[in-house]
Amino acid sequence: MTPNHIRQILESVHQGKQDVDSALEQLKDLPFTDMGFAKIDNHRQLRTGYPEVIFCAGKTIEQSEEIIRLMYQRGNNILATRVQEALWLRIQELYPEAEYNMAARTIAIRRNEVPVSATYISVVTAGTADIPVAEEAAVTAELFGNKVERVFDVGVAGIHRLYSRLELIRGGRVIVAVAGMEGALPSVLGGLVDKPVIAVPTSIGYGANFNGLSALLTMLNSCAAGISVVNIDNGFGAGYLASLINQL
Repeated sequence: MTPNHIRQILESVHQGKQDVDSALEQLKDLPFTDMGFAKIDNHRQLRTGYPEVIFCAGKTIEQSEEIIRLMYQRGNNILATRVQEALWLRIQELYPEAEYNMAARTIAIRRNEVPVSATYISVVTAGTADIPVAEEAAVTAELFGNKVERVFDVGVAGIHRLYSRLELIRGGRVIVAVAGMEGALPSVLGGLVDKPVIAVPTSIGYGANFNGLSALLTMLNSCAAGISVVNIDNGFGAGYLASLINQL
């Protein structure tokens, strides 16, 4: 339930369009709604400014669909991550306005207009294979009211490619750097920019990459200052953090 939704309920009581009992019925689930298999945090947007996001991995299609239905009824902007194609086909039928990003595996449904920031977030990848994680970060940031500039495939194996886009990257108020393999890109960027860098290790790489562990450790051990690190493949976490920084 969004602040606007609550305001509308209170105004309708004040204007005599509904009685107090019916308003209380609508407001009784304000803290959370217990669906049995999930407890939906209706109060999160009031506390943090952002609605709850649906992590679909591990949930059945029916469970994810029910959560989306409830949040839709409450007027929330909806973001679902790690979406199976079968769930998307179902949601597309129910909500034609839903947007699917195949690379990011996300579904976004925009119920409310969100003011868009004047400044932007730079989302940068080392390689093309890192784009799915970067897109999850970008979609998250955009749904939360941020402009995003995407700069893909500028990793250290061809460092001249990075320099050709450096002015655009530096223009971002915060930079999300997504890299697999050895994960060197955030360290390089950290030494070239005067903005915070959010490093995102990906599970892309050969055997000694250990499904992203080597990139994670490289980023945690970076000698460049101003770098924070999120978990492996956690594009959502990076996009969320970047949004908080960009809108300070």
